[in-house]
Amino acid sequence: MLSQPLSPEPPLLGRLQTLCRGAELPGLAARLGELADLVAADLVAVERGLPRTRPEASAVERSAGHLLSLGGKRLRPMCVALAARLGTGFDARAAELAVAAELIHAATLLHDDVVDLGESRRGAPTSRLLFGNAVSIFAGDWLLVDALRRVRNAGVEGLLERLFDVLDQMILAESLQLERRGRLDTTAAQWMAIAEGKTAALFRWAMYAGARSGGVDPGTAEVLERFGADLGVAFQATDDVLDLAGDPQRTGKALFTDLREGKLTYPLILSLERDPALAPLVADIVSAEVPDAAACLDALRRIEATGSLEDARRLAHRHAGRAKAALLALPPSAAREALETVADATVHRPV
Repeated sequence: MLSQPLSPEPPLLGRLQTLCRGAELPGLAARLGELADLVAADLVAVERGLPRTRPEASAVERSAGHLLSLGGKRLRPMCVALAARLGTGFDARAAELAVAAELIHAATLLHDDVVDLGESRRGAPTSRLLFGNAVSIFAGDWLLVDALRRVRNAGVEGLLERLFDVLDQMILAESLQLERRGRLDTTAAQWMAIAEGKTAALFRWAMYAGARSGGVDPGTAEVLERFGADLGVAFQATDDVLDLAGDPQRTGKALFTDLREGKLTYPLILSLERDPALAPLVADIVSAEVPDAAACLDALRRIEATGSLEDARRLAHRHAGRAKAALLALPPSAAREALETVADATVHRPV
């Protein structure tokens, strides 16, 4: 694989700034500008470290390269970078760990799209549609091996062992989600177990990895780990809201995508508890090969009437607040302020 130079501007942060201004959040937009200035060079280093497809690449490499070429939020690498900046800074070791975090995330997406029969990812055809299910599975495995190798080569004590634990948690959470697929009796506690394992675990590791690569003391690293855990839950809760109330032009995926894949989102779980008569309509949407647009609109109207979307937003804000509260144990710094901005942007993001 080859690396290629990319734009020095972090495109996600630029989009968020624009959208925050449009949503009358000028203060957050300004803080995002400061965050972009702080991490721009770090994210360029991450982009350059990601594998790029060679002309003679195998189908597995091309499948992985297709997903990576679609960009993404790069939020996990950003967490590594900011945690490292709380110590000695973002160096070559931190860059390797940041790339590893993104590769692990990409590997899970490749696998998820096969399991869920996904057809669209970030507004483009999924790798499995272009290269086949088997190739996409191997591409995910290939990225995971690459990530593990990078963590080993970074040589930061204890990180590889912690990553094995995190991968174990992620797999068990994915297994629970698969067991609950299409089950309308999924509980909020089960949703939380899935969110903490599938999403928050990798955020937690990214924060810890960045901190330790920057020479941060173990106590501070644990504080940052707690930040990552709550940030991950806030991120997942916001994602769940966007599945039902997001703008597909901005999110890159159609409404009810998670539901059509049999995944019960947090607001939907609350809605089914509050309006049991909603269950047959939801079951029809899950089972339909092509869901009826009118049925989806009716379901959304009834979901909104239960107040579950607002409660899901509150959950996201609560965990973002807990993440920021954890940072109060750290002395003021540009990196700490940037992490607070990340927490706020996570729950306000319309993308």
